[in-house]
Amino acid sequence: MSIDNLPPLRDVIARYGLNAQKALGQNFLFDLNLTSRIARSAGPLDDTTVLEVGPGPGGLTRALLAAGAKHVIAIERDHRCLPALEEIAAHYPGRLTIIEGDALTFDIASLDHVGSLKIIANLPYNIGTALLMKWIDSAEWPPRFNDLVLMFQREVAERIVATPDTPHDYGRLSVFCGWRTDAKILFDVSPQAFTPPPKVVSSVVRITPRILPTPCDSKLLARVTQAAFGQRRKMLRQSLKSLGVDPIKLCDDVGLDPTARAETVTIDQFVALAQALHSK
Repeated sequence: MSIDNLPPLRDVIARYGLNAQKALGQNFLFDLNLTSRIARSAGPLDDTTVLEVGPGPGGLTRALLAAGAKHVIAIERDHRCLPALEEIAAHYPGRLTIIEGDALTFDIASLDHVGSLKIIANLPYNIGTALLMKWIDSAEWPPRFNDLVLMFQREVAERIVATPDTPHDYGRLSVFCGWRTDAKILFDVSPQAFTPPPKVVSSVVRITPRILPTPCDSKLLARVTQAAFGQRRKMLRQSLKSLGVDPIKLCDDVGLDPTARAETVTIDQFVALAQALHSK
């Protein structure tokens, strides 16, 4: 498949010696059919600025631009990949901005001038969850972005969309995502699609912010979920003791059975617990 007149990705990687670095969580996607599918998953991009994290040699970057993205801002920590990305920028004049830096320290608020913003990325495995939590746990809500289309390890994707009906995967990440967003796994990606192939299946997830989630102090929600899931096999009357209040009274205040365990508590109930803690 050819989506532009640029050289094949395998040739680009060979020319610049871009072997994937495990320490950077890199797994490169060569399949332009797949990167184009990811780009399309975010809907129309014509009037949209896309923030991409970890573009590597630019497979997804090319797909986003070919799909009509108004502008792509690519944050890349690996300086070795910059010349390959510069080739793409030259092919799409004025539509690709390359930032060499760490996405974990990048402030999305600095993009307040760009209009509609979506984050679309094959996230580095080693920082994917941390990045998502940073974006979801934003002091500003609704957030600067209006959509996330992200690739994670399948086990992380399952945690993002989990509910008490799937207790094995349900945890703090599930609660935060379920509180502020609607998340859905779109499709899986085989390890063979990457170079080098990871040992796990990956999944593309679409995460859409809720404009008006139930009001709640995210720091208190973090405390409640940390206490509950930190000892997830224990009853709430025991696990919530670390909050420094009477756990039985706290549960009673929200109509929650103190003998329940974290994996059976709904997202709304966790929010209610955080609200009740706020009033203590």
